Amino acid sequence: MPGVMLALQLDPAPRMVQDAPAPEPGPGEALIRLRLAGICDTDLQLAKGYMGFRGIPGHEFVGEVVECDQREWIGRRVVGDINASCGSCEDCNAGNGHHCARRTVLGILGRSGCLAEQFALPTRNLVQLPDELSDEDAVFAEPLAAGQHVLDEVRGSGAHGVAILGDGKLGLLTALALRASGVEVTVIGHHASKLVIAGDAGMKTLLEEELDDPLTDSSFDLVVEATGNPGGLSRAFNIVRPRGTVVLKTTVADPGGLDLSPVVINELRLIGSRCGDMTQAVSLLTSGNVSPGALIAMRYQLSQAPRALEHAAQRGVLKVLVEGP
Repeated sequence: MPGVMLALQLDPAPRMVQDAPAPEPGPGEALIRLRLAGICDTDLQLAKGYMGFRGIPGHEFVGEVVECDQREWIGRRVVGDINASCGSCEDCNAGNGHHCARRTVLGILGRSGCLAEQFALPTRNLVQLPDELSDEDAVFAEPLAAGQHVLDEVRGSGAHGVAILGDGKLGLLTALALRASGVEVTVIGHHASKLVIAGDAGMKTLLEEELDDPLTDSSFDLVVEATGNPGGLSRAFNIVRPRGTVVLKTTVADPGGLDLSPVVINELRLIGSRCGDMTQAVSLLTSGNVSPGALIAMRYQLSQAPRALEHAAQRGVLKVLVEGP
């Protein structure tokens, strides 16, 4: 008989349960004990009904492998790619496992997440952490990988003027990743206190109210929309140059109305961007070229996970962490 465990449950409102079924890892999977988790804007959108999610959320983690049919993994401290692909379809064989039609996604689609005592992922998804990388830095590996993924668009577009629209967790991590790769970045946001993080890393910063009239301030070859709100994409259309590129990072439960005419009129490229390479993210964190500690706002125990969600949902709050038992 499978055991039970403490977990955060969206059902649909967030609540703690003491008797969530403990995962039983299948062949090729590892059972992982939570050490530290981060709350992401996607988790907050799931709590609002995004994707009709029910179950255990959470996908940013540092954990320790406690059970695995590949015994060399047991005891290792790990992070992991959240997309558990089938490994055999056309997309997987082409290296596009993040778009496998049969994939499950940790804490998002068809797979219980990490805001629990234990969770499971395929061992092929895991990245072992070096001893010198702290849990507090390593827990940023998944969102940092997503930020690094934008580099694929920057390198392919020949963009020189790059703006990050949004000074939240993902916006700042994306900016830090691009800056560490030598890209000149301007971060645009609403909070002077958060823009200091980008300024201290050598980036230009602007408060949104410092921008010129939306009809005349188009000055960036590439804009990354990472505001976390439905109106961010319209703002991105206003500040990107004609024939420029907008990279969309935001996912929201209620997208609202959107005027796409600027895409046609200005011949814009609109690109969605999601997950990135976890190994590259761990390497960047280990190098010390990205130090995300300034983004940590608060830590909670797993038993306090609903409070952690509430805190993370407050306007202007950066990264809220949840400690494993």
